[in-house]
Amino acid sequence: MMKRREFFKSSIGAGIAAGAALSMGGYRNLWASAPGNARYDMVAVMGGTPDAMFDLGIQELGGMNAFVSKGQKVLVKPNIGWDVVPELAANTNPLLVKRIIEHCFRAGAKEVYVFDHTCDNWINAYKNSGIERAAKSAGAKVVPANTENYYQEVLIPGGVKLKKAKVHEILLEADVFINVPILKDHNSTRMTACLKNTMGVVWDRGFWHANDLHQCIADYALFERKPELNVIDCYNVMVRNGPQGVSKEDVVQMKSQILTSDWVTGDTAAARMLGVDPQRIDYLPIANKMGLGNMNLDALNIKRIKM
Repeated sequence: MMKRREFFKSSIGAGIAAGAALSMGGYRNLWASAPGNARYDMVAVMGGTPDAMFDLGIQELGGMNAFVSKGQKVLVKPNIGWDVVPELAANTNPLLVKRIIEHCFRAGAKEVYVFDHTCDNWINAYKNSGIERAAKSAGAKVVPANTENYYQEVLIPGGVKLKKAKVHEILLEADVFINVPILKDHNSTRMTACLKNTMGVVWDRGFWHANDLHQCIADYALFERKPELNVIDCYNVMVRNGPQGVSKEDVVQMKSQILTSDWVTGDTAAARMLGVDPQRIDYLPIANKMGLGNMNLDALNIKRIKM
């Protein structure tokens, strides 16, 4: 597995090399000193384990009690799409998933659910990602999403291409939605993080791929059931051959995490970390123009923490 410094020194293609120049500027800006006042639009943490970084990050956002109240039903939605081990960074880090669930219960959650509409066999992906075991050990209910009967059709008012979608019933029933993607390269969209992670809560995603994927991703963000909190896992980051990856050589250890309620903001910061101009992630400027979030990081109050 490459370290972050080695990644930016390596020659892995003109696109990544050009992106790396942007990323170093974007990455440094992300960790520059922040204005000292209390209400943060985003928290960026660097240098710890996934669970320890979350402990610090959520504290700066007011603690999990700012998002979860006593007796509520919570959905924690990681990326569990692939039947691979955590070291390959195709799925959300299980340590992070476990710690988020623990915080939810400490805040008084009655039930916490975890699922993903996987790409590989769901039983194998849940198991070999380490997420099923981690989530259950923290007290969560890990549920399947592999058949259409788990989904209900909803309307997407204002959608340009996506007018309706079949959404998992747990999302529709949850009081709180915590979106926990892993940042990584993606062959269809250049990057996957917050917004694209919602493809794991819908059944009919083949329609998205066939009908302007980027517009459908932005359209879905119009749906009223948006995440209260987004936590982007940037601990180990797949920088090429995504979304599944080939080997540990595709992975850079960045030891970072982004927390925000605005998924457009989160994805903008994540793109910079990945070395990609956010404007080139087509669904981001589309979502920004549709008023679904804020891409202008310079206008936001960002708390940076180096551990």
